[in-house]
Amino acid sequence: MMMIPVTSVKRFMIQTICSLFAGLFIYAAVSKILDFENFKVQLGQSPLISAYAGLISWAVIAIEIIIAFFVIIRRTRTFGLFASLGLMTMFTAYIFLILNFGSFIPCSCGGILEKMSWQAHFIFNIVFVIMALVGIFKNEELKQSNKKNVSKAKLTQISVIVIILSTTVMIVLFFTSETIMHKNNPFIRRYPQHPVEFSALVDIKYNSHYIAGISDSRIYMGNYQYPAYILSFDHNLKKRRVEKMHLDLKSKPFRTITVNVKPPFFYITDGTVPVLLRGKIKDWKITKDLKGIPYFTKAVIMDSLSAVIRSNNSKKAANVIAVFNSDATEKISYKRALLEKQKDGIFDTDGMLLYSSESELIVYLYYYRNAFFTADKKGTLLSRGNTIDTISHVSFKVSTLNNGKSFAISSPREVVNAKAAVYKNLLFVHSKIKGKYENEKLWNRSFIIDVYDLKTMTYRMSFPIYHTSGNQLNSLMISDNNLYALIGTDLVVYKLSEILKKEIK
Repeated sequence: MMMIPVTSVKRFMIQTICSLFAGLFIYAAVSKILDFENFKVQLGQSPLISAYAGLISWAVIAIEIIIAFFVIIRRTRTFGLFASLGLMTMFTAYIFLILNFGSFIPCSCGGILEKMSWQAHFIFNIVFVIMALVGIFKNEELKQSNKKNVSKAKLTQISVIVIILSTTVMIVLFFTSETIMHKNNPFIRRYPQHPVEFSALVDIKYNSHYIAGISDSRIYMGNYQYPAYILSFDHNLKKRRVEKMHLDLKSKPFRTITVNVKPPFFYITDGTVPVLLRGKIKDWKITKDLKGIPYFTKAVIMDSLSAVIRSNNSKKAANVIAVFNSDATEKISYKRALLEKQKDGIFDTDGMLLYSSESELIVYLYYYRNAFFTADKKGTLLSRGNTIDTISHVSFKVSTLNNGKSFAISSPREVVNAKAAVYKNLLFVHSKIKGKYENEKLWNRSFIIDVYDLKTMTYRMSFPIYHTSGNQLNSLMISDNNLYALIGTDLVVYKLSEILKKEIK
């Protein structure tokens, strides 16, 4: 019986291992190159290394190709196998961190490997780590088969060092990337898997509606054109109801009536009168006139007796935030330091006024720059923050007309933050600015919603709300379980997933 020399077996084993590594790395590198933009986008959305996506995307490809050549060439084979061990350890540590510590699970590989589950990919990587170790020891045995000074202890020591260093590098990348992404975001969005899921849609036919409020059982729609009528649906959009308020439109010179529903009350506001009326939704009758409110351009109800407003009662008609309390001796308290002027104090401070009843937070988000602030119920500033885009100053020009008596925008203006909603500690912002590594198709067919934690003033995640028959997002509102969006004439309901719910404090 013919015996195969041990040396030949070792040589075949090493050759096979090296060929597998070379094939794996070349295949992976070529797959990434052929779909490089998608690969870079996926890395940018990773919950571990988002902040370094630009550098890592090229570095990984280059390293994979270099290592592939090292393992093929006999003189550099040992070094190539150690490099393979390090790289596969990093990949394995990456997947372990994704599965156990990541806020969501992305995809960042190409070709056939993309079809593996993350658990299968983890096992696949471990197998290659073991193969690298076997190749290292067998290759050194083959190189020094005629020598007596082969040190397995030294090889073991180096291997352990490589594994520890590779794992440490990935852990450091993870923690530093998390800090950068949440607090010093370089305009990279993160898209977890399905933080919201489509639930229902109804076409309400007219584009004059807006979302007026939410109760435990219904969502209420106001109508700018017919303000006395309230349209409501159950949360599945199945049961439709129309209510008529007992509102005498001729009793006051109403011009811009807005209805706010905060059960058990509803409120009617019109800053041109000015007026703030309150009634109960059980019969839709107005029962109280909250007198003493000044003229205003925006008003948000805080409770049954108070509201936060934006007025022009300031120098040169600049915007100013004020707190109104109908039960106080001093009914109105102006907070002139809240809005920060950049040009005229009117257009440059324009934005959205919001209030979180659950957290008792006033929130103001600017339209034309990446800034917002929070204040308590009395209008005391709590914190200032920024959205993740890079537009910190308004880009348009303002001209003075009529000898300084009026102002007008005299250049194109770019909207940064188009719509927003607040719920408990979270701020939801419809951003109009495209970030790094954005998926072009996703951007073109959806509204991108960025989520911020108002307690920590950090960016948390982003998700798309897809266009329906319309491509204009008119209203946005959030409840415990649902997100409601008015898109054109379509009222759409998305259910909040556990990924998003756990961010709500």
